[in-house]
Amino acid sequence: MSKGKENKQDLRLNPLFTIGRPFAPFYGAAMAMRASLYGKGFFRRCRLGVPVVSVGNLTMGGTGKTPMVIYLARLLGGHDVAIVSRGYRGKAQGKVNVVSDGAKIFLDAGQAGDEPYLMASLLPGVPVVTGKKRALAGYYAVERLGAGLVLLDDGFQHLAVERDLDIVLFKADSFLGNNRVFPGGDMREPLSALGRAHCFVLTCVDEGNEKRAQAFCHALKQRFPGVPVFSSEYKPVCLVDAQGKEHPLSTLEGQRVGAFCGLAQPAYFEKSIGQAGMIMEGLSVFPDHHRYSARQIAGLVDSYIAKSGATALVTTEKDMVKVREEVVGDSSLFALRMDMKMAEGFDDFVCQRLKCGRKSS
Repeated sequence: MSKGKENKQDLRLNPLFTIGRPFAPFYGAAMAMRASLYGKGFFRRCRLGVPVVSVGNLTMGGTGKTPMVIYLARLLGGHDVAIVSRGYRGKAQGKVNVVSDGAKIFLDAGQAGDEPYLMASLLPGVPVVTGKKRALAGYYAVERLGAGLVLLDDGFQHLAVERDLDIVLFKADSFLGNNRVFPGGDMREPLSALGRAHCFVLTCVDEGNEKRAQAFCHALKQRFPGVPVFSSEYKPVCLVDAQGKEHPLSTLEGQRVGAFCGLAQPAYFEKSIGQAGMIMEGLSVFPDHHRYSARQIAGLVDSYIAKSGATALVTTEKDMVKVREEVVGDSSLFALRMDMKMAEGFDDFVCQRLKCGRKSS
């Protein structure tokens, strides 16, 4: 999908939300009732027997949950961390699917889902387990894989598992989307659901949106006093080729590159290309979690490198795990690795909340 088509796709969302708006109050009321029933004990909540940290959001679309889970796994890695995820769009259909036991990766991106596979690839020593019923996957991680702390990926609405820390993320530029509950807007639950959170994190904060982020922070503190708000930013750190080898950013600095991605919010990837010092020849955007064919990748290489004269083709690590097998011998394809940088005080807050120390260096 081209960049121009991406803009048209965004416009099509507005009529859909308009059509769904009359039903939004009913959906919102149902979600609020569900949360209330869990809170009052009418629905059973499972305690895994180890600390559980949930990373989630209130809105649909990407807010940076995967980078946050990776950051926390590294921060808390000295406590036998395991990650539990739903495995969205993964083909594995078991009640519990072991993506990695920490020593070996058993499922590819197609089976596991691109994000669980990416986390398993980037976090050696950290088991990654998927399953629709995350309580079962969590029990497995604790009882069979020896987890001493569980990170629940995309867990804010998954109320069946008790958690010790609920972290809710917002993209600094989009915040609550159109401020309406699905199907009339971007929000998965009413705003009141944020009362369950233990802290908020604004992601993708930079010089261009810093004032907007400060306004969001102030609004959250007014509505939910006592709940700390932290900011974070993403920084390009290196390039990774199809074989998994790291290269410095200077490899393509000042070079013209073609780019492609399948993300919910591709504008942030476009911005990161510029932050890394590359000159973007063009950006081809595909649907979130898109599965690429060999023909599509060959077409991108032909369009950007053969015809436009770009030096290389650049994508995200999330996309690279889905195309690596198709391009294993192609030296012109790179993924841009990004690292999350948290504001001061976040690490101490997490460790104090969990009553544990940081991973020793």
